[in-house]
Amino acid sequence: MATFDIKTYLKEKRDIVDSYLKSYFSIPSEPSVLHEAMRYSLFAGGKRIRPILALASYEACGGDPEDIIPQAAALELIHTYSLIHDDLPAMDNDDLRRGKPTSHKVFGEAMAILTGDALLTEAFYMLSSIKVQSSKLKAQSLPPFNSPLSKGGHRGVTELRTLNSELILKVIREVAMAAGAHGMVGGQAQDILSENSEPDRDTLAFIHLHKTAALITASVRMGPILAESGEDILTALTKYGENIGLTFQIIDDILDIEGNTYELGKPAGSDERMKKMTYPALFGIEHSRQKAKELISKAIDALKIFSFEANPLRKIARYLLKRRV
Repeated sequence: MATFDIKTYLKEKRDIVDSYLKSYFSIPSEPSVLHEAMRYSLFAGGKRIRPILALASYEACGGDPEDIIPQAAALELIHTYSLIHDDLPAMDNDDLRRGKPTSHKVFGEAMAILTGDALLTEAFYMLSSIKVQSSKLKAQSLPPFNSPLSKGGHRGVTELRTLNSELILKVIREVAMAAGAHGMVGGQAQDILSENSEPDRDTLAFIHLHKTAALITASVRMGPILAESGEDILTALTKYGENIGLTFQIIDDILDIEGNTYELGKPAGSDERMKKMTYPALFGIEHSRQKAKELISKAIDALKIFSFEANPLRKIARYLLKRRV
């Protein structure tokens, strides 16, 4: 554990995900502006935390992470779509995201909405992939994958392994629940409905559990589902995902107050301006920071069922607690 470098691990996994995504979206499609807008937001930056969590959890369950790259990468499409829609004037009305003009500032509101729609829908096409290339091949050398986005239609790749279609269906159902009205979208809706309201413990918990923790938990659960792990392992990783998901949002709330626009890549202080219901608004900065530490301890404790194979997940938990951006 002492010799494990989390920054190196995160970079390696991020590079694998980015290589797949760049290959997948490598050939322009019509209308070209939609394709350009999708690529603009998808490759504007980002740590790829959700895909990496999926890969790390699958690895902890004994799988080869490169075998589930399409499913892991699809999580980034969902996350990116949510950011595009969050930034719209009707939502948070932000001009910057990851240090760059937001999608609607570059392509207009209508195209930004359609770009989010396209990324969300494409994510489920990507999730449904059951053919994967040999894990012996490096991600950097992979040719373009099947994609309806190419002018030439579907293109074949060397298909050397087939994933279990029943397990893929379980993952699709899992992600759909986490991303839609029962998860992220439900949390976002409550977030908007709660603006200008007095902070309330139960409402705040609902927002955080749904808006942020749901998709992060689904990312972690993807590993044991695809690895066909036992119920005890699935339960342990679910607890881990829920706790780091809540921590992620609490730290975001804190950074919105303590960070600056250059550091965050988006306008600082937007939560206060929009009168959002946040942990600092209800409990204060120091109590929120202590809460985040407690949640990370619970997340790591949930991994006691694992040995060294879950070290990346343990390190990621600590990394999320200390992150600045």
